[in-house]
Amino acid sequence: MPINLNLPKAAGLFVTGTDTGVGKTLIAGAIARILTEQGLKVGVFKPIATGCHRSWEGLVSHDTEFLAHCANSNLSLSTITPVGYVTPAAPIVSAAQEARPINFDKIAAAYKDICQNSDLSIVEGIGGVRVPLTAEFDLLDLAVEFALPVVIVARPNLGTINHTLMTIDCIRAAELKIAGVVINNYSASEATVAENTAPEVITQCSGVNILSIVPFDEAVDIEEPNPGEMIVPSLMDCDWPKLAQRQ
Repeated sequence: MPINLNLPKAAGLFVTGTDTGVGKTLIAGAIARILTEQGLKVGVFKPIATGCHRSWEGLVSHDTEFLAHCANSNLSLSTITPVGYVTPAAPIVSAAQEARPINFDKIAAAYKDICQNSDLSIVEGIGGVRVPLTAEFDLLDLAVEFALPVVIVARPNLGTINHTLMTIDCIRAAELKIAGVVINNYSASEATVAENTAPEVITQCSGVNILSIVPFDEAVDIEEPNPGEMIVPSLMDCDWPKLAQRQ
């Protein structure tokens, strides 16, 4: 179902995940860092965040702070994340608990500001693509409004083939371009047969490229914020500016 936000048709990437906690923020931030170091002005955007904390600037998400840090952004955190909730739950639940519906007009206005001040944008979703925002709209409906190539972040362990293929099917059904899949948090020393074979099977069954297999890095800390030492290098072989071009 269309939300009709009339968003700018700018270059960028929409980063989603096969589930919550798979490392969307880490990968989105790392991509922003790479593009920033290439001399591009990167606009980072996380339209909706739950589980926020209160600060002098209002409701703030650690994810938003991490993205702003990675992109060296001078925009306010309330622009990077215009809709925030304290309740750590799906947006439809958080909005109901706090009696404050999602303000889609604020999302549209903030994204327009970001596009006007950047060469391209990295937009991070919340949860997986079918996470409900309202009774009528889910995250996939919001992704359609941005119409950006989608980067899917997936976990490495058993079950990821099913979750990733279903995510790919949903995105294709919405007629969005898939930039590729990033397998995050892979530990070579502890990998099982399932983890070692999942990337090949995902590509074989879907035709979608695995952009990178990102290693586990114990130094990563979203709240510090610290992207670690291995995450950014593991993503540098991708041509992110090319992948960020619209359909």
